[in-house]
Amino acid sequence: MGLSWRGQLSNQRSMILMMLMIPNSRTCALGAALLVAMSGVAAPAFAQDKKPAADAAANKPQSAWVKLCENAPLVKTDKDGKQEKSEKQICLTHHERLDGNTGMVLVSAALRKVEGNDKQSLMVMVPLGMAIPAGVRAAVYTPAQWAKAAKNEKVDDKELKPFNLKYSLCHPAGCTAEVEATPEMIDSLKKGGGLMILAMNAATQPIGFPVPLDGFTAAYDGDPVDNKAYAQARGQLMAQIRERQKKAYDAAVAKKKAEGGAAAAAPAEKK
Repeated sequence: MGLSWRGQLSNQRSMILMMLMIPNSRTCALGAALLVAMSGVAAPAFAQDKKPAADAAANKPQSAWVKLCENAPLVKTDKDGKQEKSEKQICLTHHERLDGNTGMVLVSAALRKVEGNDKQSLMVMVPLGMAIPAGVRAAVYTPAQWAKAAKNEKVDDKELKPFNLKYSLCHPAGCTAEVEATPEMIDSLKKGGGLMILAMNAATQPIGFPVPLDGFTAAYDGDPVDNKAYAQARGQLMAQIRERQKKAYDAAVAKKKAEGGAAAAAPAEKK
């Protein structure tokens, strides 16, 4: 079944984009949170935490995007059957949004660039449970369109230029779809306000995933972050999530015990 853009998107727009505007939403833009952590600023990682960061960070908007690069080993076999080993740098300009309660990836998007390859790829990952044959559709909103949608104002679908992404891989964290990122697409991402990703779930209902483009250009054109520091900061963030889960579990257990004690005490009082 094909994925229709018009109609479905307008039905989802209010709920989806307002997610970005809800102060108490327990989601985390991973790039922003990790860059804060990597800068040594003791800033909260989640949207509902409202304590101000240090002045240096408070005056500087944190990007939702981060650039990661690594050298990947490659092995090629020549015409004589001999193996030739080499390395190529692979860079991802990456955005990831996590559920602040579970640590589950709600949506991720990345622009992949491989050294020596003129073609780049736009990759998005959505949660498991989506209809694979339908594929994924996405559209880049201009800053003005993104702002209007966030205010629940109508955006003319005819002004959008949606494109298709094909699923390429599913794993325990989600399913990845990708498409070649043309120079025109990259330019629109640099100038855009946000990327709206639309997938169809197993019940043939469209599910929208908003991805802000704040900081995309700076991350894409800039130097990559230190991988070790990034991994350490990500580990700290996941530790925060695990601590949140533990506190929630302990609170639920304590509440259940209290309710059980009150129920046991009630008959005794009647005697």
